[in-house]
Amino acid sequence: MPRLSRRTFVAASAAAALVARPAVAAPAATVAEFDVAIIGAGAAGIAAARRVAAAGRRYVLIEAAGQIGGRCVTDTRSFGVPFDRGAHWIHFPGSNPVARLAPRSGIEIYPAPQSQKVRIGLRNAREGELEDFLSAQVRATRAIADAARKGDTSCAQALPNDLGDWRPTVAFVLGPFMCGKDLAQISTADFARAPERRADAFCRQGFGALLASLAGGLSVQLDTPASAIAVGRGIAVETPKGTISARTAIITVSTNVMASGRIRFTPNLPRRVADACNNLSLGSYDHIALELSGNPLDLDSDDLVFEKSSNTHTAAILANTSGSQLCLIEVAGSFGRELSGEGEAAMVDFAADWLTKLYGGEIRKAVSRAGATQWNADARFLGAMSAAAPGGEAARRVLSEPIYEAVWYAGEAAHDTLWGTVGGAWESGERAAAAALRRLAGMREPAPEEKRPPRRRQGAHHRRVPR
Repeated sequence: MPRLSRRTFVAASAAAALVARPAVAAPAATVAEFDVAIIGAGAAGIAAARRVAAAGRRYVLIEAAGQIGGRCVTDTRSFGVPFDRGAHWIHFPGSNPVARLAPRSGIEIYPAPQSQKVRIGLRNAREGELEDFLSAQVRATRAIADAARKGDTSCAQALPNDLGDWRPTVAFVLGPFMCGKDLAQISTADFARAPERRADAFCRQGFGALLASLAGGLSVQLDTPASAIAVGRGIAVETPKGTISARTAIITVSTNVMASGRIRFTPNLPRRVADACNNLSLGSYDHIALELSGNPLDLDSDDLVFEKSSNTHTAAILANTSGSQLCLIEVAGSFGRELSGEGEAAMVDFAADWLTKLYGGEIRKAVSRAGATQWNADARFLGAMSAAAPGGEAARRVLSEPIYEAVWYAGEAAHDTLWGTVGGAWESGERAAAAALRRLAGMREPAPEEKRPPRRRQGAHHRRVPR
C-alpha cells in the first residue's frame, strides 16, 4: 500500500557533527565588497552559495541563527539520537538534489516503509476499512484537481460529499499533515500542481545532518541577522556586526519574515512581492517528541499511523524513528497552531493523553523524555512551510522574478511544484544563483584598487598632512 505523502519543511536546532568539512564561521565584516550577498543559510542559501563559489565569485553567506540549516536541522543532544526538529522526509530520493549529493560515507539514506496504519479507537483499522480510507483520499484528491481546472478556490470547497465518516481524517491528511494548513486555507490550483510524493526516504543520521554536510567548506557568518536591505547603485545589507556591500543579493528568509517587516527594504518592497508573501504565508506544523521506553505502542521502526477522527483535534504518529525509541506526534493546521501557542507542556500533555486514548495503558509512565517544537513563535521563521491561499497560486511565480534588478528571492515558497520541501528550496537557490551570475556577467567589473590611476604627485617635497 503506498505511503501517504506530506510536505514538511520547518526547523530549529543543530547537528553538524557528521560534516566532513564543516562550514567555516567567517569573521564579521564592517564594510566589504562582494559579488553576491546571500541572506539565510538554509537549503536555498547553501545551494546558492555553492553555485556562486563554484563560479569563482565573491560571496558572503549570513545566517541569523547560531547554526546552518534553516528549517532543516538535526538535534542530537535532546534525546541522544538524531531528532529532525524540522524537515525529516526525503521526497523523491532518486531525483532529490540533496539526496543525490549526499556523501558516500557517514550518511545512510534508506527507503521509508511503504505501508501505514489507521487507528480506530483502541484497534487498528481492518483491511477493508483501510481500503475505504484510501479510496476516500483518492476521490478527494481527484475532486481538488477537477476544481483547479475550473478555477482557483479552496480545497475545502472542492471536497466531494461522499467521504462519509472518513471526511475529518481525509481533511487532516491532505491539509494539516501535508500542507500545514486547513483545507479551507489552501488553493486548489497550488495543491494540484504539486506531484504526488509516494517515494520517500529517511536519513539515519538526520536530514539536517545530511544538509549540513553539503555546506562543507562554505564561509558562513552565524548569528548575523539582516535588519535592512538598501538597493541603489549597489546593495547594502545592514547587520548588527556591520554593513555588507554587494553587487547582487539573494534573500532566502521565510515568506512570513518577509511580510513581517523585520527586514526593512529601501526602496520599499514592491507591492506585488509583499502580496505574494502574504498569499504564501507559512502554515503550522510541529513535532511533539516522546521517548517511549519498551515500545508500548507495539509499532515498527518508522511506522506512520493516523487516527480515524471525528474532529480537527487529531495528529499523526511517526514511531520509533530510524529504529530509536523516539516517537513523533505531528500536530498541524489551525489546531496545531492553537496547541503550540499554549506551550510545550500543554503539547506534551495532549500527546500523552491522545496516545492513551488510542492505545490504552499508562503511556505516561513509558515517557522518559519529551519535548516539542514551536516554530510559529520562532522569530527566524514564524511558521512551517508555505501553502498558497485560495486565488494565490500565481504568487510563486511572482517570487521567482527579480525583486529589483539585482535581488532575487529563493526558498521552498518560490518553487512552483516542490514547495514545502528541502529539494524545492535547494532547486530554487540554484536557480536564483544562476540568475545572479548572469546579472554579474553583464555588469562592468569594478576596477581593482591596484589598477586605479595613481594620484598626481604635487611636488618632490610634498608631504601628506597627518589627520
